[in-house]
Amino acid sequence: MTLFHCHIATSLDGMIARPDGGVDWLVEGAPPPEAFGFDAFYDQVALILMGRGTYEAVRRMGDWPYAGKPALVVTSRPLDDAPPGVETRPGDLPALVAELRQRGLGLVWVEGGGQLLRGLLGIGALDRLEMAVVPVILGAGIPLFPPGTPETRLVLRQSATVGDALHLIYEPA
Repeated sequence: MTLFHCHIATSLDGMIARPDGGVDWLVEGAPPPEAFGFDAFYDQVALILMGRGTYEAVRRMGDWPYAGKPALVVTSRPLDDAPPGVETRPGDLPALVAELRQRGLGLVWVEGGGQLLRGLLGIGALDRLEMAVVPVILGAGIPLFPPGTPETRLVLRQSATVGDALHLIYEPA
């Protein structure tokens, strides 16, 4: 069984990055990812699925942090100098989701960004949304749910405070 699981951090005003893609606000005063169970989650990840913008943002940070994990980047443009294990797929999300579900990969980490989440929600393919809500208001940036995201009802499965942040896990209603 393949489970599409987004594990992501967001600001209190719903941003996943600054307008320039920067995520320095996560380092400044936010609890570390391990406090939100990220290490245990990552150990279970069979495949990382991300959009082109997220891929580019991760590449700007330096070395590829996901060595040893296969990754698919949803894009129609080729990637220059992609790390080992990174492949591209065009934006036909229904076909891609069907293929990955048929392969029975287990846990697929939907790393981001908002455009990919919007597309997965639009076809009913996001199985779990796990968020670290960091108590900072950016005022502008890249939203977790960009305009055009379909109305989606979710059920809160788990919540906890982690320092001044929230750890929330939702599933489709």
